[in-house]
Amino acid sequence: MAVWTLGLNHRTAPIDLRERFAFASEKLEQSLQGLRQSFATHKEVAILSTCNRTEIYCAGDAVHWPETLAWLAQTGQTQVDVLKSHTYRMEGDASARHAFRVASGLDSMVLGESQILGQLKDAVRLAANTGALGTTLNQLFQRSFAVAKEVRSSTDIGAHSISMAAASVRLASRIFERIQDTHVLFVGAGDMIELCVAHFAAKSPRSITIANRSAERAEALAALHGGRCMALADLPTRLHEFDVVISCTASTLPLIGLGAVNRALRARKNRPIFMVDLAVPRDIEPEVKSLSDVYLYTVDDLTEVINSGQSHRKEAVVDAEAIIDEGVQKFMSWLDHRTHVPVIQELRVQADAWRQTELARARKQIEKGQDIESVLESLSVGVMKKMLNGPLRELHHAEGAHRQHTLETVRHMFLNT
Repeated sequence: MAVWTLGLNHRTAPIDLRERFAFASEKLEQSLQGLRQSFATHKEVAILSTCNRTEIYCAGDAVHWPETLAWLAQTGQTQVDVLKSHTYRMEGDASARHAFRVASGLDSMVLGESQILGQLKDAVRLAANTGALGTTLNQLFQRSFAVAKEVRSSTDIGAHSISMAAASVRLASRIFERIQDTHVLFVGAGDMIELCVAHFAAKSPRSITIANRSAERAEALAALHGGRCMALADLPTRLHEFDVVISCTASTLPLIGLGAVNRALRARKNRPIFMVDLAVPRDIEPEVKSLSDVYLYTVDDLTEVINSGQSHRKEAVVDAEAIIDEGVQKFMSWLDHRTHVPVIQELRVQADAWRQTELARARKQIEKGQDIESVLESLSVGVMKKMLNGPLRELHHAEGAHRQHTLETVRHMFLNT
């Protein structure tokens, strides 16, 4: 059984390319089915799609790079050669090691962050529910979760970690001397925005406002931090009210355009606006970055701030890699043993066929009134002959060194010597 991984992330591809391959959660099931259908034979597949990465995990009889690349390129409406230059491809132990490193937070923009583990578990759960996951990938991911748990509990990989939410607050503090004097708008109400609201709320801004498609979720989050809500439809007309705008939604199209920001700047008399776009695809049109008095940052722009705290965790990384190496070895050993499964199954089928044949013969003999002892003797002799037929034939026909090897094998299997 072969295992392979195709992916692109914040290190290999710019955000304008990554957003082409961001899979909307409501369409992921359809995408999984489409990926499986792109292969000529049955394959196990799973898709992990976050703001920093899109990865395809596959398992099958052999590695199929052309089909995997072609499907992903077509999905993102990108030429295969262009996509190929921005992706990483791994198979076997390298694929397993990558999955374990991703689950453990070692491959994240924020070293040691734990959010990716939840995202990976969601991706695996969806693949399992749609029937795209089989024994091999299930083992790979379950082992990756176990390794991640051990890394988290046995090392300090998460210590001194600077999240995107914390990085956003640090950057805002560079623009505004006092966060306490700012009005902050959060667009979206997902996990990332929840983290951002908590970090900004700790700085006690003048006001917190949340705009989200689901009013219920926005109201719950606003109530938790003493904020208020507004409708997404009001964004263009009320944008000028806010000094800080943090956006992270699952929208496939920008929610905040160049024109809206331009009008907001005029209404603010060119007082600066600090904006962070944590969404992929982006919520804020990229052209906004060119405007004076607008400080727009994307997930890629936060790297410098995030990396500032990573030197403290070098020793933890070494310990984590050792745990991952052991996990990879165990998985590859399990995978190697899986190659014997078809032969084992054939042996079981053949042995059962012999058993059924001799059992049927014995029943006929009993029906004819033969003595039970002679029937049992005949049954046992018949099974014995069938069981020994293959080994004896090999011993009779083997020659030279092969004969000696066959002799040793038969002794080991039947005589325990």
